[in-house]
Amino acid sequence: MPSPDLPATARRLRRRLATAGRRLGGIGRPQDGARRWLRRSRWPRRAGTGAAVALVAILGAILGVLLAGRADADIGPFRAQFAVTPSLVGDVEIDIPPLGKLHLDSHDGPAHLSVRLAQLDQRRTEQLITTPDGVAQASATALTDLGAGLIRLGLRVVAVATLAGLLLGALVFRSVRRTAWCGGLALSVTAAGLLSGAATFRRQAIEEPRYEGLLVNAPAVVGDARRIAGRYDAYAGQLQKLVTNVGKLYATVSTLPVYEAAPGTIRALHVSDLHLNPAAWSLMQTVVAQFDIDLVIDTGDITDWGSEQEAEYVAAISRLKVPYVYIRGNHDSAATAAAVARQPGAVVLDGQVEQVAGLWVAGIGDPRFTPDKETEGQGKQAVERVIDNGVDLAAAIAASGQPVDVALVHDPAAADGLVGSAPLVLAGHTHRREVRSLAAPAGSPETRLMVSGSTGGAGLRGLEAAEPTPLAMSVLYFDDERNIQAYDDIRVGGTGQSQVTLERHVLAPMPTSAATSNGRPSPSPAGRRPPSPPGR
Repeated sequence: MPSPDLPATARRLRRRLATAGRRLGGIGRPQDGARRWLRRSRWPRRAGTGAAVALVAILGAILGVLLAGRADADIGPFRAQFAVTPSLVGDVEIDIPPLGKLHLDSHDGPAHLSVRLAQLDQRRTEQLITTPDGVAQASATALTDLGAGLIRLGLRVVAVATLAGLLLGALVFRSVRRTAWCGGLALSVTAAGLLSGAATFRRQAIEEPRYEGLLVNAPAVVGDARRIAGRYDAYAGQLQKLVTNVGKLYATVSTLPVYEAAPGTIRALHVSDLHLNPAAWSLMQTVVAQFDIDLVIDTGDITDWGSEQEAEYVAAISRLKVPYVYIRGNHDSAATAAAVARQPGAVVLDGQVEQVAGLWVAGIGDPRFTPDKETEGQGKQAVERVIDNGVDLAAAIAASGQPVDVALVHDPAAADGLVGSAPLVLAGHTHRREVRSLAAPAGSPETRLMVSGSTGGAGLRGLEAAEPTPLAMSVLYFDDERNIQAYDDIRVGGTGQSQVTLERHVLAPMPTSAATSNGRPSPSPAGRRPPSPPGR
């Protein structure tokens, strides 16, 4: 039998292997076809493009809100600042510096509204003062002003968000159609977010605020929103009287002839118990300018709770542009004293003797810290600490070897310890004006005690009574030998009055005796007197 042809057999074997290989290789071809089908289909591409356009539009809307979400608006005499920011919870935050903030659960997201009552407009405030029904008109237009400001802010945010969406779309896609889609979606997203907040607005939220900062204590002092609304007429009447009194003080002090003093007279303005009332600073600035004041003396309680947040309030000291001598009251903390010390021209005394504007002044801070009524400090130890406060200051004066012209304590109960150490003692704390001579041993000169009323009208506490506490301060006149010759008492409002009262008192010369040294009384024993209630 003939042998097979090997070359022909090899060729047939190669052909069969090649065919089998091609058949095996065709197993993955249906998947390649599916991919080609997906590449030819329009819907997946459209979905991806749509997602990209939506993302760019949302980013543009957020950018527009961040860029344009701030605006100013006039609400009555106030210049208010509005701010809208993206938020998941919504709500409204009202900032009332330096008192704190109110948080209202007013609406749901995605927009958070902040309102800051920044400052009073001088022109509108003057109109409010000179117009008989100015307060009523401002109250009636306040809601209208607020609504108009929010509408303007909303339109601005929508416009800028749309523009931001268009610009981002043009940069990302470089296509007119897709850019237009980005702008349209940004417009829709922003408008829908603002309308969502308006649609979920809860009117009752104004009656249930959450307080932050110093306003935490506001409900206990002036009542909640329901009570304020119920007594609105009374509050508005008090506000109108206060604002009118401010205007009348400007007119009074600009025309009143000041004490005709000899050359070299030193004029000091005695203030006390400002208790965070911003109106006190404008009154003080007016008196400083009109009476040519050389220095301001503050006998404490410049703040109400002694917190760090109150530091912004004492920054107004620099606007007075004269030396400011201060001692700590029972409502002032060490942080308060430190904040005052940082102000230009401020001198904080706590057991020292300093010469300020030609006067030798000694002062000591109140030994208590009782910012609220739960820490009255009326125990036996607290009483003794207050009485010893004056004794400690007298010892510091004796140790300095420098005769002083004025001694400062916060509580007048500490003044008895200073009999014979200073001819004049200034105090505050009681919110009531008092001028009297302290009991002195036979043969010793008199020591006068002058207690100031509250320059801040007792702050928020001034609204606890039926009528607001008056704002009070005094101008003291010292001759060239640094003896007090006269003083002017200034009172603004209180007891339902709508006028400013200014009473001038010329003092008789202080009696002298052999017990004096360099025209100043020598130290002598003093009696003790219970302190005034420290909860003021």
